[in-house]
Amino acid sequence: MDVTRPEPPLTGDERETLRGFLDFHRATLAMKCADLSDEDLRTRSMPPSTLTLLGLVRHMAEVERTWFRKVINGEDVPLVWSADGDYQVAYDASNSTRAEAFAAWEAEVEHSRRIEREAESLDVIVYNPRWQKDVSLRLVMLHLIHEYARHNGHADFLREGIDGVTGA
Repeated sequence: MDVTRPEPPLTGDERETLRGFLDFHRATLAMKCADLSDEDLRTRSMPPSTLTLLGLVRHMAEVERTWFRKVINGEDVPLVWSADGDYQVAYDASNSTRAEAFAAWEAEVEHSRRIEREAESLDVIVYNPRWQKDVSLRLVMLHLIHEYARHNGHADFLREGIDGVTGA
């Protein structure tokens, strides 16, 4: 699995910069999973945690789906792995495969990119029923950068525990 990670622009406008950092973090998660078997990707961090790299990929698919499709685009779609809206279900990747998890995540990333490109501006405001507050596309993009950055830290530790690979 060859992953090319784009460098975020250092002098771009706000939207280009947010887009660049979000794609940088998306690619970082994929890099942390590169060249590992399904079994490796299902390796748990440490008891009692069930956190795995595949679980993180599945979780980020749900995050992308929720924030871009459900919140920004107003689509009435269920979560990928839970018809009951339980976000924790995605973390249980014990029966998952790279193909299944990455297909869902990559599809949601493409939906997110399309929705963001088609939005008039970062000032698009929508109501987030879960928070019971209005949010802007700008906030959603910043929130996803935050989510990826935090979980990429987890992914770094998980990867190091599997085969000693660190950094990047």
